[in-house]
Amino acid sequence: MIRKIIVVVTLFVSVISFAQKNNASAYSFFGIGDKNSSNTVEQLSMGGFGVSLSDAFRLNLSNPASLSGLKFTAYSLAIENKNIWAKDGNDTQAGATTYLSYLVMGIPLGNNAGMSFGLLPNTSVGYSLTATEYDSNNDINELTLYKGEGGSNKVFLGFGAQIFEGFSVGLQGNYIFGNIENSIINQQKDVALATKYETLSNLKGFSLNGGFQYKTKLNSKVDLHLGANFDLANDIDTEGEEYVYSTSISSGEIPRDTILNKKSTGLLKSPLKTTFGVGFGKENKWYAGMDYSFQEALELQGSILNNYSRISYDKYNKISIGGFYTPKFNSITSYWNRVTYRAGVKIEQTGLLVDGIGNGTDFTSIDDFGISFGVGLPVSNQLSNLNLGFELGKRGKINKGLVQENYLNFRLSFSLNDKWFKKREIF
Repeated sequence: MIRKIIVVVTLFVSVISFAQKNNASAYSFFGIGDKNSSNTVEQLSMGGFGVSLSDAFRLNLSNPASLSGLKFTAYSLAIENKNIWAKDGNDTQAGATTYLSYLVMGIPLGNNAGMSFGLLPNTSVGYSLTATEYDSNNDINELTLYKGEGGSNKVFLGFGAQIFEGFSVGLQGNYIFGNIENSIINQQKDVALATKYETLSNLKGFSLNGGFQYKTKLNSKVDLHLGANFDLANDIDTEGEEYVYSTSISSGEIPRDTILNKKSTGLLKSPLKTTFGVGFGKENKWYAGMDYSFQEALELQGSILNNYSRISYDKYNKISIGGFYTPKFNSITSYWNRVTYRAGVKIEQTGLLVDGIGNGTDFTSIDDFGISFGVGLPVSNQLSNLNLGFELGKRGKINKGLVQENYLNFRLSFSLNDKWFKKREIF
């Protein structure tokens, strides 16, 4: 068992030791980037729902109360491939990225409790945008390049326990950290040097989330599952530097005359986020459910985050509907009867408002719609799985100077299970 722990710790250290580019979306330009989903590949293959779902073999990252049902040590890692086709009505650009999306582990503590810890992306930034202005002769008069990368990661530790028959509670602590680099280069016609504005920021903060789950039988064939998760209000602090300097693009952007060099701070305030879920199913056979999430508007403060007048924030809402079906989980005659089939849909109001025209008043909501499906393939034994997931969707719209992003996400995860703590039997 000691060897297993060493292997897992080594994996965590190796993952933390390098940064990843895990976004190719123009909308990651705003704030501290796109918010990543805190769900497993299994959950994302069902529309991202699962706050009411508990499993003896698999981890559920959307509600720490689910850890009370964990019966086997479970460790899982996942890889995600994102493909985006962005169009503005005149042109279409494509982008893609592949990255390690999470590394997590759960350990049962007795029969009715469990703990988990892991590392996963929290937000991601990855964009490269060009804005061109033309004169009356249709010649380029001004060229502006926007570029950014980085984001934040989340290390978490969670605990869940059953309080009484069918009712469980859980609590999870999260430490958020990372860095973001943004830059804007402006080159005007007949001007020898370009002007570059650059921000380098470090992010850090703590957050807590807790939840509960309740399970009861409706009849001999169907169970009712209820659940809720509460992401408590939290702040993410940013500290960094702002630079403005002239540069020659042809010489590799070497700074010439520094106009601004100052320390800057920022703050992202996240209000309470609430998720309620309900589901119906039969253990190891099928499950169907729905989650509903809502949150008041985010708030940006400080020059390093709140220096772009074209964005604002509104209330967040999301509905996820999905489920799974396993023909016969313990079949010995057919492998495909042991396969788990998943599908789902999501409808999300991200809360991001963008003024694409730039008059400071015409803000448009950036909404997201996606359908997903996947399979869980048994590996080696009945407890471990190779999970494949696909998601098709679109975000944004083509009007008012905005961009519509059509995306295809492919996800792969390994969910491995073992019994670490066995009682010694004497015959």
